[in-house]
Amino acid sequence: MADHDIDGLVTAWAFDGEGGGRRIGWREIRAQERTAKGFIWVHLQLLQGRQQPWLLHEAGVDPGIADSLVAEETRPRCALFEHGAFLNLRGINLMPYSLPDEMHSLRIWVEPHRIISVRKRQLSALADLEDAFARGRMPRTPGEFIADTSMRLVERMDTVVNTLAEQADELEELVMDAMLTSLGPKVSEVRRIAIILRRYIAPQREALNHFALEDADWLAARDRHRLREAADRVTRFAEELDSVRDRAAVIHDQMVERRAEQMNRSMLILAGVTAVFAPLTLVTGLLGMNVGGIPAAESPSGFWIVTAMVVAMGVGMAALMRWIRWI
Repeated sequence: MADHDIDGLVTAWAFDGEGGGRRIGWREIRAQERTAKGFIWVHLQLLQGRQQPWLLHEAGVDPGIADSLVAEETRPRCALFEHGAFLNLRGINLMPYSLPDEMHSLRIWVEPHRIISVRKRQLSALADLEDAFARGRMPRTPGEFIADTSMRLVERMDTVVNTLAEQADELEELVMDAMLTSLGPKVSEVRRIAIILRRYIAPQREALNHFALEDADWLAARDRHRLREAADRVTRFAEELDSVRDRAAVIHDQMVERRAEQMNRSMLILAGVTAVFAPLTLVTGLLGMNVGGIPAAESPSGFWIVTAMVVAMGVGMAALMRWIRWI
């Protein structure tokens, strides 16, 4: 069931700038009701195959910025303007049935008295943010709102990145004991997720650092510090993902070496068996020819004599292979 209305509105809040706020609807949004110190937040769903009527025609946002807010494909970035800032972030979704490598975009336009955000899919970080609002933990400035949102997005990255690191630890322990056929897909999956997450997490660090440079009254020193802290944590995540990716590559190399070693051992055993049975096959082949003059062909004990000779030859060849450390 959709959690937004026909015009794409997911939720909207009006904050008084003093720690209070309330949920609002389209009437208050269009009227731009706010206090002197307050601001409003309008959160929209990107409508597939349809335009955003309010955003494109009523919000008063520059057309270039509006196009960035509704773009289909985005990467984390930040662009500063004279009258506001555009911030595009990515968040890991911890919603039920979501995959760990799903990083959904959150596009944000920040003005002194208004924040417009557009999502493509649901983000658990924003759901938690609204829960905090319902408990009375309201932001006082747009900068505090962006800092809170960034930290919540980063916290969810922490959960997934740490899980990947733990999986890499387990794979390193299992690589010498587990069956290679069962371990290979797990290694490939860990490496694939690390590469996908690294692709979006690394640019997010630059976006947050760039946004922290915004010279605006609504971005306090505390908010800048939290944004830089979020950027530092993102940097650590990128480094951890690099480590997971490299460790997965090392595990894969170890698996290849182990598979080659097993194959060499099997070929060595096969060669030893062939070396033992080749002379025996030659002897039995010669004695089995249907021609005259075969030794002991008329003797009642000829079969047992040949059998004893072949067994003795086999034991002797096996002992020789053992002595020269072939088998």
